[in-house]
Amino acid sequence: MSQSSTLAAQISAQLASKGLVPTQTWLSAFILTQRPTSPLAALTQTASFRLLASDITTSLSGTSTAGFPTDVLDASVKTRCLNQGPIVAQVLAVEDMSKSRWEQIEAIEALERGEGTRGREIVRVTAAEENEDDNSRVVNKGGGPHKLLLQDVRGVRVYGIELKGIEGVGVGMNIGSKMILRNVTVARGVVLLEPGTTTMLGGKIEVLHKSWRENRKAALKAAIEANERP
Repeated sequence: MSQSSTLAAQISAQLASKGLVPTQTWLSAFILTQRPTSPLAALTQTASFRLLASDITTSLSGTSTAGFPTDVLDASVKTRCLNQGPIVAQVLAVEDMSKSRWEQIEAIEALERGEGTRGREIVRVTAAEENEDDNSRVVNKGGGPHKLLLQDVRGVRVYGIELKGIEGVGVGMNIGSKMILRNVTVARGVVLLEPGTTTMLGGKIEVLHKSWRENRKAALKAAIEANERP
């Protein structure tokens, strides 16, 4: 076995222990950009960071990574437990179900003015704070439960609803964030998210996050207008 093949196998094994199994194409391309003499721990950490910033539909192996069943959206199935293995999913949208659409628009406009909230206090968000490491940023803990649009490695999309507050979930979270789902329950085509079955890994898909953030207010206003039509 060549040195690059051995290194690829070692990195793949380390990532698999975290629930991330990259495709051979992705892993080979990654190794070409790294120094083979770098410590394995450092290479694995870099690979993990890049996977969390990638689109899992192209970077993770569809044959080695569990996904949602093809009939996951079947609303005629009252409840079922998905226990076929840990499922990796990425977040494509998030909504605070405790707030009206107008309240969500007002929150967005507050952020556009550079304001955030700390408890009941309005605080100014500086540019430095805005540009901090996106994987460690603090999400808005107010409100909830939250509704998330999830996508698995095969591109299957399904909504998930927070039954209990989950660390890392909120309207300020990054679009493209990754999560691991273990033994989650699906009810009427909706994934029920709880701390015991949902582990947030972080990450961000820059292009999706930018698009979602820029278009979110317009989408909320369009939904309001649609409901107001006679």
